[in-house]
Amino acid sequence: MTTKVGVVVFPGSNCEQDVVEAVDTVGGSGQLLWHKDTCLGDVDAVVLPGGFAHGDYLRTGAMARFSPIMGAVERFARDGGPVVGICNGFQILTEAQLLPGALYKNRGLKFLCQPAVLRVESMGSVLTRGLSVGDELKIPINHFEGNFICSEQVLEQLRDKSQIVFTYRDNPNGATADIAGICNENGNVVGLMPHPERAAHPLLGSTDGALLLKGLISGD
Repeated sequence: MTTKVGVVVFPGSNCEQDVVEAVDTVGGSGQLLWHKDTCLGDVDAVVLPGGFAHGDYLRTGAMARFSPIMGAVERFARDGGPVVGICNGFQILTEAQLLPGALYKNRGLKFLCQPAVLRVESMGSVLTRGLSVGDELKIPINHFEGNFICSEQVLEQLRDKSQIVFTYRDNPNGATADIAGICNENGNVVGLMPHPERAAHPLLGSTDGALLLKGLISGD
């Protein structure tokens, strides 16, 4: 049975169509969900895509966190459903407290749009099923507030419970402990700053992102 992946569209999202196409390419079925919806329907997984939800006018993800659909996303996540936040979606997940920490302005206060090499640090997330710790993936970044920060206590917890999913080989933004992506304790909620949907076809220069999306649609 084809895995249905709901991709939430907020005002200002700009990567939703890319995610749908990438999901379809790897064998899933992507469908758009509007932020004012209160139900996810019969989807098997949810992606919060990149962009500038509500213009990021207050704080990245802070307004999107209160969109009506987020209640359904939170219930879905707490019931064990796979939820992935990419870039702005990662910021929204931290604002919704589905993931710890926060995303801060990049070191040097510069917007970054460039390739990045990620190291897989955990196989226990819905994105890294089928990969191995130490695998390296070439996936681009595109952000101004991608600097992951957290307290020492949270960092210790992330390390102890294998919640650090990806690190940067060459830290581009100053993120704590080179962190590019994390998950919750159960591994079903993942946030990452790099864009796997932009590395899902040879024409894009890398197909490594497709490996992550295949993990998302593969099921348990």
